[in-house]
Formats: sequence, structure tokens, C-alpha cells
Amino acid sequence: MDRSTQFWDRIADRYAKQPIADEAAYQRKLQVTQEYFQPDMEVLEFGCGTGSTAIIHAPYVKHIRAIDISSRMIEIAQGKADAQNIRNITFEQSTLEDISIADRTLDVVLGLSILHLLADKEAAMTKVHQMLKPGGLFVTSTACLGDTMQWFKFIGPIGKFLGLMPLVKVFTAKELENSLTDAGFEIDYQWQPDKGKAVFIVAKKVE
Repeated sequence: MDRSTQFWDRIADRYAKQPIADEAAYQRKLQVTQEYFQPDMEVLEFGCGTGSTAIIHAPYVKHIRAIDISSRMIEIAQGKADAQNIRNITFEQSTLEDISIADRTLDVVLGLSILHLLADKEAAMTKVHQMLKPGGLFVTSTACLGDTMQWFKFIGPIGKFLGLMPLVKVFTAKELENSLTDAGFEIDYQWQPDKGKAVFIVAKKVE
């Protein structure tokens, strides 16, 4: 078990009890995403955490496969889905790197609050692009610390080494946009509630 897995397992129960930092922004992101959904859609969410967003979206699509690196996060998510009798979500412990999904089979991939926690966001985008059908959508909400907290690139590795925080990568919103377009996406929708807040993007696979 790597240190990132241990970190998320350790904080999972506390994470599950935390209120959403910006409820209004979260609700807008949910609404915008649901406007793209269709009842027959197959969806993947990677980095699903304790499953709250997948559970909210479940009524709008055919099926959601929701994965997370933390087994404890998945355990909590499954318990929440069972309590609400939601049957069209498959929760499993995995990573985007390890999961096996056939090319061009998904309608939507959700990567929410996760790209800045990956060692290689470009590799993740490439894999997402391969999974999606032509015209498929990649929905992401990403902390772009490079716009307001460049200094974090020096502090973050120390926190990770001490086990106080996970890996956190520092890049700007423009760098995120460039990575998406380089991976074969076009930006269909972009919104940032305020400076320093996560950047929300709906990107469409270009074929």
C-alpha cells in the first residue's frame, strides 16, 4: 500500500463528515453536468471519494462505475448507496491507471477534485480520451494552485514526505486547458466561481 492510499484511508471517515466548502458552486456544477446527461449513458468517475456526487448523478444515467484508491472511501460510498437503495452504481477500489475499460465505450468520465492529485495528469487525460466514445465528455473540477499559490510546489513535497498530505501538483488553469487540448479535447464549458477556486470544465472528445 503506497503512502497516498494510506493517507486517504486514514482520513476517509473524517472526510465523509466534512461539509461542502462552497455549496452554491457545487450545486451549479451538478446542474451543469446533469444538463449533459442522457438516460442511456455509461459513466466512469475516478477519484470518487465517498460517493456523494455519483449518488446524486445516478438517477440521470444508465450506469456509473465509480472508483477510488482508498478502500475505506469505497466502503463508505457503498454503504451510502445501499442505504438509499441505489443500484446503478458499481463502486470499486482501483485507480485510473489500473482499471481496464475498452476503448470508445464510455459516454462521460468524471474526474472531480482529482487531476491535481495525480503524478501525471497528461497520462490520465490520454487514457480518458481512449475510453470515451467520439464526442464523449470529460467533466473535471480542478484546483489550479499555480494561479495563486506557486509557493506550494516547495511546501507540498515536505507535507507529503511527512505523511501530512497527499501528492499535490501545482499548475495554472491555462496549463490545464492546454493539457486537455493536447490530449484531443475541446473545451465545451468552463467556469470558475472566484479567483483561487477550482476550475470546472466540460471537455468534449474531438475525433
